Amino acid sequence: MKLGAAIAEIMKREGIQILTGYPVNHLIEYAADADIRPIMVRQERIGLHMADAISRVTSGRTIGAFCMQHGPGAENAYGGVAQCYGESVPVLVLPMGYPRRIAHIDPNFNSSVQMRGITKSAEPIMSAAEVPNILRRAFARLRNGRGGPVLVEIPTDMWNEEVPEPLAYHPVAATRYGPDPVDLERAAAMLAKAKRPVIYAGTGVHWARAWPQLQALAEMLAAPVTTSLGGKSSFPEDHPLALGSGGLAMRRGVRHFLDNADVILGIGCSFTETNFGVKMPSGKKIIHATLDPDHLGKDIPIDIGLIGDAGLTMDGLIADLATRIKKPRSRTAVAKEIAALDKEWLAAWAHKTDSDASPLNPYRVLRDLWRTVDVDNTIITHDAGSPRDQLSPFWVSRKPLTYLGWGKTTQLGYGLGLAMGAKLAAPDKLCINVWGDAAIGFTGMDFETAVRERIPILSILLNNFSMAIELKVMPISTKKYRSTDISGDYAAMARAFGGYGERVEKIADIIPAIKRGIEQTKNGTPALLEFITSKETEVSRQ
Repeated sequence: MKLGAAIAEIMKREGIQILTGYPVNHLIEYAADADIRPIMVRQERIGLHMADAISRVTSGRTIGAFCMQHGPGAENAYGGVAQCYGESVPVLVLPMGYPRRIAHIDPNFNSSVQMRGITKSAEPIMSAAEVPNILRRAFARLRNGRGGPVLVEIPTDMWNEEVPEPLAYHPVAATRYGPDPVDLERAAAMLAKAKRPVIYAGTGVHWARAWPQLQALAEMLAAPVTTSLGGKSSFPEDHPLALGSGGLAMRRGVRHFLDNADVILGIGCSFTETNFGVKMPSGKKIIHATLDPDHLGKDIPIDIGLIGDAGLTMDGLIADLATRIKKPRSRTAVAKEIAALDKEWLAAWAHKTDSDASPLNPYRVLRDLWRTVDVDNTIITHDAGSPRDQLSPFWVSRKPLTYLGWGKTTQLGYGLGLAMGAKLAAPDKLCINVWGDAAIGFTGMDFETAVRERIPILSILLNNFSMAIELKVMPISTKKYRSTDISGDYAAMARAFGGYGERVEKIADIIPAIKRGIEQTKNGTPALLEFITSKETEVSRQ
């Protein structure tokens, strides 16, 4: 069996159905021959973002995979691999490599060396007979422990080599592990005694599919729940105990309850210090439940560490707490406190969310979007910058994995690939990316990929012809050289690619345009709605 055929067969046995990529990489042909659908992108980063979303939307049960050419293809892919690493997303990365005799000769780009710092593991194939072992190691790392990209480099002089038959490969085991019972008991005791506990839920809740346990634990303790951007939608945000997600922008209750907590339970999170995450207050008792022991004490001091799967951890906490708390605590008072803060906060922002101004206020556009779509059957993601901060506090997610949030590293243009990958993983969902005129400049050409590959997403573009959030930090360059000005007719671009494109400038046209865009996606056509908006820079910082 040829080496490429063996790799494709192993991928198929591991449940991979889609391979995103860009040629030349001979695995594309072998995958197609094995009935794995190849999807060709216009730049490597988008292909990785699509693979990223496939893993996210399935909680890692289906692994996203991406392949690329050696040299420039691998170099171009670096940013996408780094994004997966920063967000702890398991993706199989399969670059070609230079022939083995010159793989380590300067200046040749050696992926298994250069990408080692942004992958869980990076290994070249040096012997065809070792292919089953190398891929077994790769998939074991993808399916176990904290997520992250795993790279297997295929030198160009390996394709004609033979892998011994019959192919000795069985799908790897996916395991879970839980915390020390002694630590669980200590954590449960601390939570049982807490007067104002708060739960901070991260992406690990999604990977563990521990959504029922999170709700049960919150209700047992009458504890308010906030999430990281990655953890958004792990807890229903219309629940009386929901505070919404924490990020650079957040609802008023997030900061209030964290600052007034006596115990904070972080579950499935890293507590990574970032400008795009909520800062934990000092002087609080912290219980940190995470899959990765390297996260303990990394950015904040903690009192108790619980190492393991978020679901198993919460199962253990609930079981122990049931012996200490005979019935769920009343949530009446805390729910009332949350509702009052939400009411005040929404009222303070009503002049923007309900604005009839022209140009359109982006907060009004996003308000009308939420009111128009079937929220529970929609998967939405933001982009870097203003779209993230304008969307995340106001979008009320009620079902798991209906919001793909991110924020440890914030590459412009990430959202388009996420929406496309989400649509591939969940074809029955309406999949939306919200981005600005800066982000579309980075990855907008791949809207053509959505058209060509028949991936009917809805793309919401907020166009203010400016790098608006940079205005305050670039006043001289803006005045003298117009350095923050950007332009384009992106609805026309979408039409030129064969998709549906519509520019919207009037309040009365917002909802009808959204409905037309949704209808186009139902007919199999990707739609881009370009809303001409004001240079809105105010965000809900607390």
